[in-house]
Amino acid sequence: MKIAQLAVLGVAVVAAGGAFVVANNIANTEPEVVTITEQAPQIQLAEVLVASRNISLGTSMKPDMVEWVKWPKEGLSEGFIIREDAPDGLNVEKDPAIARSQFFVGEPIRESKLVRAGKGYMSAILPTGQQAIATSISTATSAGGFILPNDRVDVIMTRQGTEDEGGSFITESILENVRVLAIDQTIEEQDGESVVVGSTATLQLTPQQAKILTVAQQMADRLTLALRSLEDSGDEQTKGADYLLSGNRGNGRIRVFKYGNKSEVLAGSSNANSN
Repeated sequence: MKIAQLAVLGVAVVAAGGAFVVANNIANTEPEVVTITEQAPQIQLAEVLVASRNISLGTSMKPDMVEWVKWPKEGLSEGFIIREDAPDGLNVEKDPAIARSQFFVGEPIRESKLVRAGKGYMSAILPTGQQAIATSISTATSAGGFILPNDRVDVIMTRQGTEDEGGSFITESILENVRVLAIDQTIEEQDGESVVVGSTATLQLTPQQAKILTVAQQMADRLTLALRSLEDSGDEQTKGADYLLSGNRGNGRIRVFKYGNKSEVLAGSSNANSN
């Protein structure tokens, strides 16, 4: 056999072997799995104005107290301040605002929880049927000056008893669990240090309780505010000494006349029963 023929035969054998290898690899290769993932629907977002820090009741709103954040449109509630409707936000430079209730970090700002300039702040934060009435206080009569707006206090009256009451000093709680709306605070120098001293406390009262406080202011030698613990505020129900208006003390005391002598004792006590 000629050399040329042998060369052709060799090339043919090599080609056949290569074809066999390629075919074998293709046969043993697993088919590629193509996964088609459905794209989730895109959430529609809006920019909502929220508090960037805690804001307490009565605070004058400033631009750095709020910020715009992304908010799902499905979660928008009535009253939210939305950037596409109010691009200037609160615009407190032109129209100052005061917080009429507390805001927490991340809480959406609502116009209904603000008091704008030209509207009475005190009347805006008063609940329906409540009144605001002021009484003079001092550091000595206001828990050392630690009473602040939104605290709860008892109002204690101290007065000189009449002759019928023995002439001794009488101390009694005339109002209980009362909300403090405001404290008129000034800075005074005492012993070289600046301290906060409240001169007037504005209290939230019902019309009946406002009358009780007015009568007590005329009767009392001193009115004292006793700060209540937050745990003792309970359901925030207030109580008042209605007997100051009716003239009936209603405190369980009775007058006893014996052998020409007059005295006042607690009803139900051993002294009252023995008499």
